[in-house]
Amino acid sequence: MGSWRVIRVWLLFCVAGLGGAASVAAAEVGKATDRGAAAPETYRLQAGDILEISVWKETDLQREVLIRPDGSFTFPLAGEVDARGKSVDNVRSILVERLQKYVPTPVVTVAVKQIGGNRVYVVGKVVHAGDFPLTNPLDVMQAISLAGGVTPFAAVNDIVILRRQNGRQQALGFHYSDVARGRNLSQNIQLQSGDTVVVP
Repeated sequence: MGSWRVIRVWLLFCVAGLGGAASVAAAEVGKATDRGAAAPETYRLQAGDILEISVWKETDLQREVLIRPDGSFTFPLAGEVDARGKSVDNVRSILVERLQKYVPTPVVTVAVKQIGGNRVYVVGKVVHAGDFPLTNPLDVMQAISLAGGVTPFAAVNDIVILRRQNGRQQALGFHYSDVARGRNLSQNIQLQSGDTVVVP
């Protein structure tokens, strides 16, 4: 009987140990999942975008506004609002802060009705050169695909991405053949609003 009790105690310790290990493993999996889940990128407003703004129970404060080339728009009681580079939630917070001086506890809704500012451009020896809306993250290969792909005589290994930052323009090289073969993928960058992909 004594030996049987010892075996039972030993088995209980083993089961408890396995349960603890399983809990730790589950926790680690949960952490890994959290780390691996990438937060979606927030859309940033640009000149040319059209916003639909409404204030609950205030019929005079419901209208569409166009973000002007300087990045601002005008709204009653709120005045000039600088929207360029801001998210919809940022703009809504600004409007709430300014309108609460005139409207008790304003309930403001801001929505993007039309995207006209965030665009990228693909020019040169592609099937359909032009500008394309940047509504979701877009890399160079995807932009070329939107343009219908390159033409037979394109110099695919001399592609350049033109980007203007802080008033200065820079040229970023892109070697199409490398990326197509899965090499040097770091050059397949995500495009930013205003970027121009030049396919010579």
